[in-house]
Amino acid sequence: MRVIETAAGLREWRNTVPSNQSTGVVPTMGALHAGHRALIERSAKENKFTIVTIFVNRVQFNQASDFENYPKTFEQDLALCKEAGASIVFVPRSEDELYPDQYRYRISENEFSKTLCGEFRPGHFDGVLTVVMKLLSLARADRAYFGEKDLQQLRLIEGMARAFFLQTGIIPCPTVREPSGLALSSRNLRLPPGERAIAPKLYEILSSAPTTGLAKEKLEALGFKVEYLVDQPEGSGTRRLAAAWLGGVRLIDNVSL
Repeated sequence: MRVIETAAGLREWRNTVPSNQSTGVVPTMGALHAGHRALIERSAKENKFTIVTIFVNRVQFNQASDFENYPKTFEQDLALCKEAGASIVFVPRSEDELYPDQYRYRISENEFSKTLCGEFRPGHFDGVLTVVMKLLSLARADRAYFGEKDLQQLRLIEGMARAFFLQTGIIPCPTVREPSGLALSSRNLRLPPGERAIAPKLYEILSSAPTTGLAKEKLEALGFKVEYLVDQPEGSGTRRLAAAWLGGVRLIDNVSL
């Protein structure tokens, strides 16, 4: 496994890959867990080479404190990448590697990104789509792997790939959960023990409550502050999506009903 710290270095390596050997990419912000491992392992299984990117993307954070408090576990991240089968880990040595324009140019979506998480995090998805577009352009991968836990993000990235005729296929991967049902997330590291014990109730209640109103009522009784909780049609079924604060940590999840 090789670590690359510059955009030029990643382009240079990418140019050495024969056209008949496939490449996958897994974009991350670090603080890797078993959910990320599943993405990397799937890419390693389906491609000759796998690129993992680790970059805490400042422009998608609404609060400076949230960015500053984001967990940083670089040595553990590298070990996980190696164990899971990554070929390249791209870790930009500075923000200028990805934002030489100081974020003057950006990708925006003007409808779906304004709902759900976007309603409460203005500008968040501009930052997400912009950095993903940059990473996909650098990696020139055949496939890019994203988890379904961040479902709105996944759908927006799929739409961006279609809109801009990207050749990289966007591969959705199932949410990885703890035995308790709690969706794995880097944010879970910030939950104090008492709230950590309550957090699995989010998945349990989303899955079992007969209505969104009753689900919200049950969550609030446990101490969650619900931002949104909605049922939306998806394909031939229904998807229930929620975001809720537990203490100072914002959790998101979704389930198929």
